[in-house]
Amino acid sequence: MKQTVKEISRLCGVSVRTLHYYDEIGLLHPAETTEAGYRLYGPEEIARLQQILFFRELDFPLQEIQSILDCPSFDANQALTRHRSLLHMKKERLEGLIDLIDSILKGEKEMSLKEFDNNAIEAAQREYAQEVKERWGNTEAYQESQRKTAGYTKEDWDCVQKEMESLFQSFAANMDQAPDSSAVQKTVAAYQSYLSRNFYACSDEMLMGLGEMYLADARFQQNIDLYGDSLTRFIVEAIRAYCSR
Repeated sequence: MKQTVKEISRLCGVSVRTLHYYDEIGLLHPAETTEAGYRLYGPEEIARLQQILFFRELDFPLQEIQSILDCPSFDANQALTRHRSLLHMKKERLEGLIDLIDSILKGEKEMSLKEFDNNAIEAAQREYAQEVKERWGNTEAYQESQRKTAGYTKEDWDCVQKEMESLFQSFAANMDQAPDSSAVQKTVAAYQSYLSRNFYACSDEMLMGLGEMYLADARFQQNIDLYGDSLTRFIVEAIRAYCSR
Protein backbone atom coordinates (compact mmCIF):
# COMPACT_ATOMS: atom_id res chain seq x y z
CA MET A 1 0.00 0.00 0.00
CA LYS A 2 1.15 3.51 -0.76
CA GLN A 3 1.18 6.22 1.89
CA THR A 4 0.60 9.95 1.58
CA VAL A 5 3.24 12.56 2.28
CA LYS A 6 1.46 13.48 5.52
CA GLU A 7 1.49 9.87 6.69
CA ILE A 8 5.19 9.54 5.90
CA SER A 9 5.83 12.82 7.73
CA ARG A 10 4.06 11.57 10.86
CA LEU A 11 5.94 8.27 10.78
CA CYS A 12 9.47 9.67 10.56
CA GLY A 13 9.19 13.23 11.85
CA VAL A 14 10.40 14.77 8.60
CA SER A 15 8.21 17.73 7.73
CA VAL A 16 5.90 17.70 4.72
CA ARG A 17 7.74 20.74 3.42
CA THR A 18 11.05 18.87 3.59
CA LEU A 19 9.61 15.88 1.73
CA HIS A 20 8.29 18.24 -0.95
CA TYR A 21 11.77 19.73 -1.20
CA TYR A 22 13.33 16.26 -1.56
CA ASP A 23 10.96 15.69 -4.46
CA GLU A 24 11.83 19.02 -6.09
CA ILE A 25 15.59 18.42 -6.02
CA GLY A 26 15.29 14.81 -7.19
CA LEU A 27 16.44 13.24 -3.93
CA LEU A 28 13.21 11.39 -3.20
CA HIS A 29 10.38 11.25 -5.69
CA PRO A 30 7.00 9.80 -4.71
CA ALA A 31 5.88 6.61 -6.41
CA GLU A 32 3.10 8.61 -8.00
CA THR A 33 1.17 11.85 -7.76
CA THR A 34 -2.61 11.65 -7.93
CA GLU A 35 -4.76 13.85 -10.13
CA ALA A 36 -5.59 15.82 -6.99
CA GLY A 37 -1.87 16.47 -6.44
CA TYR A 38 -1.31 14.08 -3.53
CA ARG A 39 2.13 12.49 -3.39
CA LEU A 40 2.08 8.75 -2.67
CA TYR A 41 5.05 6.71 -1.44
CA GLY A 42 5.52 2.96 -1.77
CA PRO A 43 8.02 0.47 -0.25
CA GLU A 44 10.89 1.46 -2.57
CA GLU A 45 10.50 5.14 -1.72
CA ILE A 46 10.36 4.38 2.01
CA ALA A 47 13.53 2.27 1.74
CA ARG A 48 15.27 5.17 -0.02
CA LEU A 49 14.05 7.58 2.65
CA GLN A 50 15.54 5.30 5.31
CA GLN A 51 18.93 5.53 3.60
CA ILE A 52 18.59 9.30 3.32
CA LEU A 53 17.88 9.61 7.04
CA PHE A 54 20.74 7.28 7.95
CA PHE A 55 23.17 9.40 5.93
CA ARG A 56 21.72 12.59 7.40
CA GLU A 57 22.59 11.18 10.83
CA LEU A 58 26.19 11.25 9.60
CA ASP A 59 25.84 14.87 8.38
CA PHE A 60 26.16 14.06 4.68
CA PRO A 61 25.00 16.99 2.48
CA LEU A 62 21.81 16.31 0.53
CA GLN A 63 23.55 16.59 -2.84
CA GLU A 64 26.12 13.97 -1.83
CA ILE A 65 23.39 11.66 -0.53
CA GLN A 66 21.53 11.93 -3.82
CA SER A 67 24.60 11.11 -5.88
CA ILE A 68 25.54 8.21 -3.60
CA LEU A 69 22.08 6.64 -3.74
CA ASP A 70 21.81 7.17 -7.50
CA CYS A 71 25.24 5.69 -8.16
CA PRO A 72 24.64 2.38 -10.01
CA SER A 73 27.25 0.64 -7.84
CA PHE A 74 25.71 1.72 -4.53
CA ASP A 75 25.29 -1.30 -2.25
CA ALA A 76 22.40 -0.76 0.15
CA ASN A 77 23.15 -3.88 2.19
CA GLN A 78 26.73 -2.80 2.86
CA ALA A 79 25.52 0.64 3.87
CA LEU A 80 22.89 -0.80 6.21
CA THR A 81 25.49 -3.05 7.85
CA ARG A 82 27.65 -0.05 8.70
CA HIS A 83 24.64 1.98 9.83
CA ARG A 84 23.76 -0.88 12.17
CA SER A 85 27.26 -0.97 13.64
CA LEU A 86 27.20 2.75 14.41
CA LEU A 87 23.75 2.55 15.96
CA HIS A 88 24.92 -0.26 18.26
CA MET A 89 27.76 1.94 19.41
CA LYS A 90 25.29 4.74 20.17
CA LYS A 91 23.00 2.28 21.95
CA GLU A 92 25.83 1.07 24.20
CA ARG A 93 26.75 4.65 25.07
CA LEU A 94 23.14 5.51 25.98
CA GLU A 95 22.82 2.36 28.08
CA GLY A 96 25.96 3.38 29.94
CA LEU A 97 24.50 6.83 30.66
CA ILE A 98 21.23 5.27 31.86
CA ASP A 99 23.11 2.90 34.18
CA LEU A 100 25.07 5.87 35.55
CA ILE A 101 21.85 7.79 36.26
CA ASP A 102 20.33 4.73 37.97
CA SER A 103 23.39 4.41 40.20
CA ILE A 104 23.23 8.06 41.21
CA LEU A 105 19.48 7.87 41.93
CA LYS A 106 20.13 4.87 44.19
CA GLY A 107 22.42 7.06 46.24
CA GLU A 108 25.69 5.64 45.03
CA LYS A 109 28.56 8.11 44.95
CA GLU A 110 29.36 7.49 41.32
CA MET A 111 31.82 10.06 39.98
CA SER A 112 32.46 8.39 36.63
CA LEU A 113 32.68 10.55 33.50
CA LYS A 114 33.68 7.90 30.97
CA GLU A 115 30.04 7.32 29.98
CA PHE A 116 29.96 10.79 28.41
CA ASP A 117 32.87 10.00 26.08
CA ASN A 118 31.64 10.17 22.49
CA ASN A 119 35.06 10.07 20.80
CA ALA A 120 34.81 6.45 19.65
CA ILE A 121 31.46 7.03 17.96
CA GLU A 122 32.63 10.23 16.29
CA ALA A 123 35.78 8.49 15.06
CA ALA A 124 33.71 5.62 13.65
CA GLN A 125 31.41 8.09 11.91
CA ARG A 126 34.36 9.89 10.32
CA GLU A 127 35.85 6.57 9.22
CA TYR A 128 32.55 5.46 7.69
CA ALA A 129 32.01 8.81 5.97
CA GLN A 130 35.48 8.54 4.44
CA GLU A 131 34.82 4.95 3.37
CA VAL A 132 31.55 5.94 1.68
CA LYS A 133 33.20 8.78 -0.21
CA GLU A 134 36.08 6.57 -1.31
CA ARG A 135 33.74 3.79 -2.46
CA TRP A 136 30.98 5.85 -4.04
CA GLY A 137 32.15 9.45 -3.88
CA ASN A 138 35.77 9.88 -4.87
CA THR A 139 35.62 8.05 -8.18
CA GLU A 140 35.62 9.88 -11.47
CA ALA A 141 32.35 8.15 -12.33
CA TYR A 142 30.75 9.38 -9.12
CA GLN A 143 31.88 12.96 -9.71
CA GLU A 144 30.59 12.91 -13.27
CA SER A 145 27.30 11.39 -12.14
CA GLN A 146 26.99 14.07 -9.48
CA ARG A 147 27.52 16.84 -12.01
CA LYS A 148 25.07 15.38 -14.49
CA THR A 149 22.27 14.59 -12.05
CA ALA A 150 22.56 17.77 -9.96
CA GLY A 151 20.23 19.68 -12.27
CA TYR A 152 17.81 16.87 -13.06
CA THR A 153 14.15 17.76 -12.60
CA LYS A 154 11.38 15.34 -11.67
CA GLU A 155 10.57 15.05 -15.37
CA ASP A 156 14.20 14.23 -16.12
CA TRP A 157 14.23 11.45 -13.53
CA ASP A 158 10.95 10.10 -14.88
CA CYS A 159 12.51 9.89 -18.35
CA VAL A 160 15.62 8.18 -16.94
CA GLN A 161 13.46 5.63 -15.12
CA LYS A 162 11.27 4.94 -18.13
CA GLU A 163 14.27 4.44 -20.40
CA MET A 164 15.81 1.98 -17.94
CA GLU A 165 12.54 0.04 -17.72
CA SER A 166 12.33 -0.04 -21.51
CA LEU A 167 15.84 -1.50 -21.74
CA PHE A 168 15.12 -4.23 -19.20
CA GLN A 169 11.89 -5.03 -21.05
CA SER A 170 13.89 -5.31 -24.25
CA PHE A 171 16.31 -7.75 -22.60
CA ALA A 172 13.37 -9.79 -21.31
CA ALA A 173 11.69 -9.85 -24.73
CA ASN A 174 14.83 -11.40 -26.25
CA MET A 175 15.51 -14.08 -23.64
CA ASP A 176 14.60 -16.73 -26.19
CA GLN A 177 17.75 -15.77 -28.09
CA ALA A 178 21.38 -16.36 -27.21
CA PRO A 179 23.06 -13.67 -25.05
CA ASP A 180 25.53 -12.97 -27.87
CA SER A 181 22.83 -12.64 -30.55
CA SER A 182 22.74 -9.38 -32.49
CA ALA A 183 19.40 -8.27 -30.99
CA VAL A 184 20.59 -8.79 -27.41
CA GLN A 185 23.98 -7.22 -28.09
CA LYS A 186 22.23 -4.20 -29.54
CA THR A 187 20.36 -3.79 -26.24
CA VAL A 188 23.61 -4.08 -24.28
CA ALA A 189 25.08 -1.29 -26.40
CA ALA A 190 21.96 0.79 -25.80
CA TYR A 191 22.26 0.17 -22.04
CA GLN A 192 25.90 1.29 -22.05
CA SER A 193 24.89 4.41 -23.95
CA TYR A 194 22.08 5.03 -21.47
CA LEU A 195 24.51 4.97 -18.54
CA SER A 196 26.98 7.24 -20.33
CA ARG A 197 24.34 9.80 -21.27
CA ASN A 198 22.59 9.94 -17.92
CA PHE A 199 25.28 9.23 -15.32
CA TYR A 200 28.93 8.72 -16.30
CA ALA A 201 31.14 7.59 -19.18
CA CYS A 202 30.63 3.83 -18.96
CA SER A 203 33.59 1.93 -20.36
CA ASP A 204 33.43 -1.78 -21.16
CA GLU A 205 35.36 -2.46 -17.95
CA MET A 206 32.86 -0.48 -15.87
CA LEU A 207 29.95 -2.13 -17.64
CA MET A 208 31.41 -5.55 -16.86
CA GLY A 209 31.86 -4.61 -13.21
CA LEU A 210 28.31 -3.34 -13.04
CA GLY A 211 26.99 -6.60 -14.44
CA GLU A 212 28.97 -8.67 -11.95
CA MET A 213 27.64 -6.50 -9.14
CA TYR A 214 24.08 -7.12 -10.31
CA LEU A 215 24.72 -10.84 -10.13
CA ALA A 216 26.32 -10.69 -6.69
CA ASP A 217 23.70 -8.46 -5.05
CA ALA A 218 20.36 -10.12 -4.27
CA ARG A 219 18.67 -6.72 -4.10
CA PHE A 220 19.55 -5.95 -7.72
CA GLN A 221 18.58 -9.45 -8.82
CA GLN A 222 15.16 -9.15 -7.21
CA ASN A 223 14.45 -5.84 -8.93
CA ILE A 224 15.73 -6.87 -12.35
CA ASP A 225 14.14 -10.31 -12.27
CA LEU A 226 10.75 -8.64 -11.94
CA TYR A 227 11.01 -8.11 -15.71
CA GLY A 228 11.69 -11.80 -16.37
CA ASP A 229 12.77 -14.95 -14.52
CA SER A 230 16.57 -15.17 -14.28
CA LEU A 231 16.86 -11.97 -16.33
CA THR A 232 19.81 -10.75 -14.25
CA ARG A 233 21.96 -13.73 -15.21
CA PHE A 234 20.91 -13.39 -18.85
CA ILE A 235 21.93 -9.69 -18.88
CA VAL A 236 25.28 -10.47 -17.25
CA GLU A 237 26.00 -13.17 -19.82
CA ALA A 238 25.09 -10.70 -22.57
CA ILE A 239 27.40 -8.06 -21.05
CA ARG A 240 30.25 -10.58 -20.83
CA ALA A 241 29.79 -11.42 -24.51
CA TYR A 242 29.64 -7.73 -25.40
CA CYS A 243 32.78 -6.80 -23.46
CA SER A 244 34.82 -9.72 -24.84
CA ARG A 245 34.01 -8.94 -28.46
